[in-house]
Parts: sequence; C-alpha cells; structure tokens
Amino acid sequence: MSAALPRPIPWLGKVGVIDSIDADAPRPTAAETPAKKRPPTTAVSAPAPEARAKAPAIAASIDATAATTASAPAASAAKTPSLFERVKARLLPKKKKRPGSGIPARKVIEWLRNARRVSQAGFFGLFMFLLVRTEFRGGFTGGTTIRMPYPVEGFLLADPFVALMTLLSTHTVYRALWWSVAMVALTLLFGRVFCGWICPFGTLHHFFAWLVPNPKGATTGGRRVEANKTRPYQNIKYYLLIVFLLAAAFGSAIGGLFDPICIAVRSIGLGVLPFFNYITGRGLDTVSAGNLRVLQQATDSTRDVLVATVLQPKQFFFHQTWVIGALLFTVVLANRWIPRFWCRALCPLGATLGVIARHAVFGMEKDHSKCTDCNLCIVHCQGADSPQGGVKWRQDECHMCFNCETACPEDVIKFRFLPNRRSARTAPELDRRKTLVSAIAGVCALPVLRTSDTLDANYYDKLIRPPGSVGERDFLERCIRCAECMKVCPNNALHPALLESGIEGLWTPILIPRIGYCEPTCVLCGQVCPTGAIQKINEEQKLGNPQRNIPHISIGTAFYDQGRCLPWAMATPCIVCEEFCPTSPKAIWVEELDVPGRDGRTVHVQRPHVDPKLCIGCGACEKVCPVQDRPAVYVTSVGESRSRTNVILLESENYNRS
Repeated sequence: MSAALPRPIPWLGKVGVIDSIDADAPRPTAAETPAKKRPPTTAVSAPAPEARAKAPAIAASIDATAATTASAPAASAAKTPSLFERVKARLLPKKKKRPGSGIPARKVIEWLRNARRVSQAGFFGLFMFLLVRTEFRGGFTGGTTIRMPYPVEGFLLADPFVALMTLLSTHTVYRALWWSVAMVALTLLFGRVFCGWICPFGTLHHFFAWLVPNPKGATTGGRRVEANKTRPYQNIKYYLLIVFLLAAAFGSAIGGLFDPICIAVRSIGLGVLPFFNYITGRGLDTVSAGNLRVLQQATDSTRDVLVATVLQPKQFFFHQTWVIGALLFTVVLANRWIPRFWCRALCPLGATLGVIARHAVFGMEKDHSKCTDCNLCIVHCQGADSPQGGVKWRQDECHMCFNCETACPEDVIKFRFLPNRRSARTAPELDRRKTLVSAIAGVCALPVLRTSDTLDANYYDKLIRPPGSVGERDFLERCIRCAECMKVCPNNALHPALLESGIEGLWTPILIPRIGYCEPTCVLCGQVCPTGAIQKINEEQKLGNPQRNIPHISIGTAFYDQGRCLPWAMATPCIVCEEFCPTSPKAIWVEELDVPGRDGRTVHVQRPHVDPKLCIGCGACEKVCPVQDRPAVYVTSVGESRSRTNVILLESENYNRS
C-alpha cells in the first residue's frame, strides 16, 4: 500500500517557498506572494530520512507539530459546549459583519447612541410620572394647605417656544419660565438634543415609527431611504413659527395648540389616561361581578394597587376630548409612512430650536471622498437632515441621535466640537413669498379672530374661567392650552373649550358645573399653570377675609329658572341647593311659605333665592340640582371678579363695555 503513494517532497532544511513540482512553472519570490493569500497549513507530512540527517532539530519540531495536528480533531470532537455557552449563544446575537469597508464606529459614539436611548426612556418615564401625579387624591377637610408635591409643569417651564410666545404677547417673562434659558444654552452647545434626547412627544413618535414601520419599506430599502431624505415640506414648521410668533406679538398665544409638550399633556392627560382608567375599571368590574370569592379578592387588591399608582380615584370625563384623541391618533399614525412626521414638518418648538442650533458648538463633519452611497446613514436618520456624503448637512434638522455615524462603514461622518462648517447648511432655505404670506397671516390672525362676536359684542354666558384667572384679553395672551389645570382639578370641573370663546379660545379651560363644581378651598389650577394665565392664589385670597378687608374671588353668579324649580313651580319641597352652598354665610337663602297643592292641601315649601354679593359661582348648586336634564339653578360668568364690565347692574359699577 505504501508503494502506491507518491514519495514525499525532499526536506530542504530551510524555511521558505519551495520550488514548484512543475518544472516549467517559475518560482515566485517572497515579495510576490502576499502573506494573506497563503493557504493555512492543516497537516504536516513526515520528512524524508535524508532530511532528518541534515536537520535533526527541525525534524524533531516537525514531528511534534504533526502529532499535535493529528490529535486536534479528536480533542475538538471530545470537547462539547457547556450549558452556559449554549444559552449565551442563543440570548446574545452574533455581531453582524459591517458592510463595505467595515470600519467600526467610534466607541464614544456608540456610547452616546445608547445613552440617548436611555435618556429618551428616562425622560418619557419622568413625564408620565409627573402627568399621572397631576391630581389630588386627598380630602379638603381639616383646613390643610393643598399643594402639588412635584413640579408637574416642569416640562412646560423648560419650553423655549412657550417662553418666547409669552414674552411677545405680554412683554414679560413669567418667572418660572426662566428654566427655558437652560434649554437654549444646551441647544447652543449641542444642537437639537432636546428633540432627540428629552422631548416626550418626540420619543412617542420615535417609538411608534419603530413599532409600526411601513411594511413595504420596513426599516431598510428604497422606501425608507426616500422617506428619510430632506424634503421641502420640512420648512412648514418654520412658516408656522412665523405665524404663531407674530400672532403672539399682537396679543394671542394661540401657538400653544401646536406646542408638542402642550399636545402631550392635553392628549395623554385628557384622552389616553381616562381611556385607560375606563377600560381597566370596566374590566375589573366585570371580573368582580362573578361570584368567585378568590377572583373578587384578587380584583380588589389589583384595583387598590392601580389606584395608588396609575389609575385616577374616580372616572373623569372631559368635554370634546374625542377630538383631541383623534388628532393624537392621526399624527402618531403618520409615523407609519414618514418617521417622526410631526417633528420634521409641524413642530414649532423644533423650528425654534432649529434656529438656535444654527450656532451650536457641536456638529458634524463629513469626508465626502470616502462616501460610497450605501445610504445606511439615511436609513437610520431620525431628522431627515441629509447625513450622506455629497450634500450639505442640515444642522437645523439634526436631532443628534448619532445613528448616522454608528451606521456608516466608511468613516465618512464624525461628530465633534467646532466642526468644519463647509459641509453643513446652518439655516433653512425658506421661500420668500411663503415667508411673506406667513408673516401676513400672523399679523392678520388676531384681528380676524377678534372681529367675531364672541369676545366684545356677544360674550358667552357659560364662559366661566377658573378662579384666579386674569381678564379675558390677558388670559388669551397667556393661556397655552396645556390642560394642566384640567388634569389637576379634583372635581373634574374644568374642560377644554370648543367655540365658547371663539376659535382663538379653542381648548382653553372653562368650568362646566353640571359635570363638576369648583371646590371652594382648592387652588391647584393656579399652582400648575406655567404662564400665569391662572394666578397662583392662596385659600385666603380665594375665599376672602372680611377682617383683613380681602374680598372673595367670584367666577360667576347662580340664577334660578323658577319654571323648573320644584318649590317654585311644582309645590314640591326641595332645599338641596341651599344645603350644598359652600359659602359662609350661604349665598342661597330660602323663603318659608305655604302654597296650595293640586288636591287642595297646603304644602310647606322653602323657595330658594340667591344673594349675588355672596355667590362665588362655584357651581355646586347646579351640580346637585335634582332636575336632571336642565337644572333649575344654573351659573353664568356674570359678576366674575376678573372683569369690570361683565357685571350685574348694581350701583357703582361700570355698565359700558370698552
């Protein structure tokens, strides 16, 4: 059998490239044979006897190598992976090979990207915690001072767009809004990090864009590349910013309708949380309705835990909140086709920060010569800011997510301090005509809104503002429609207006007594208002103190419809409104008299009357009136303390509107 095998190549006794077996083939030199092209040696043949005689030391080394190589397969077969190694291999995915040149991203950028994800989750959790805690769970008895334990309006106080609007509309900065200066400083240093790292509304869009991507584009492919390219529609937010700032300069903070923090508080606080509260409560009630004791105990324990942490103590209902919820659903659903559509196209806060970010110290540099047009940076871009090579980077659109540099396999993109600005476009390119039209719209917005008959000529009688509110014109200059006051109201009395104050007053707070009344000792709405539209009053200022000559604050006056009142129209005894009147002395007093009944018998009734000097317009009487469809006692805004013209015709009052 050994005679059939070819003779081994004679051992030369030296290390190097041997001659080819084919005599006609030229012998390559070491310089001509690259090291990485040489095939790895898998086995070593035994040297010939004559070679052993020439180089005994080398022969011994070769024998040892051959023995080790021959025993390696057996050792590998005998060694099996441990349970820990198998679990680790399944749980930890293998690192994918990077395309192209495969140049790895800098460790600091990978760390920043992961830190951004943690920051987004943390700030969104903080926002939700503060929003859930924007409520009062105790009682108003005992004379204790009621205040919020947390700065629940903190995100609004750090909003530069809100601060800029109130500055233009009132020519002052509400003291708490100085926190927005810190956000401006952060933007000057690092760009739009608020949008990519902090903003809860932006995080919500980011999450849903990842959760429900377009199935035809998913997270890769041509559709995603096209969706993430810089588009002209991204300038819409700058035109909206011009409209809202000029409207604010003429006295209206209507831009709060588009502020992302206001939208998040208003939509989640008035729509999502009550919805979650409703379905959870109904689900627990359904389980508890069964006669199984174990399920009833589990349901009660679950309800106690949820009420102590997430759920509201009682179910709240808000006026026209379905409209707010439908708009939230619409803008969130838009992320299915265009990731972070709201942030890119409509957000005035993002536009404000984009203008400030033009001068940021931290930014991007690009080496255009290295770009291979793989488009991986565009696929992962959050701001549609043109991170690819060959075009200028849109610094005002970048959210500082760092996805582009971590995805680039060619080392084209680098973020650093004081970058070279030649590859960046620092300002948006706005169309002059569209800018002019936006400016005209902002200037004309207030006159168009105010020429309706809702404010000066035909004041709506049910436009009851929260206690401590400033005058109506000043109120519309300051209110940003954030709904913090509505969320914190313990009696579910404050609701978003629809057209009660015209389009300009859309979603500003009004009191609807039939749903809930204003608690006399509660001043929480003023405590959470971030702009001073509702002043921070205390209990003494609200209730008044005759000894110190402090008048009470009235938000309206109660009236009786005697044709519907039981003692007046139906000879039926009823004093529910008088019993619930919270003022001292009571603003509702009763007249004792006997009236004839239909059967000829005499009925003793107590007919209620209102003392307008004592009535504070809290709406408790309207809330408890037993006439359900339209109460016999109702509250209007006339007589409110904040107005010198919306008064009942009493002596020493100004009857003329001006």
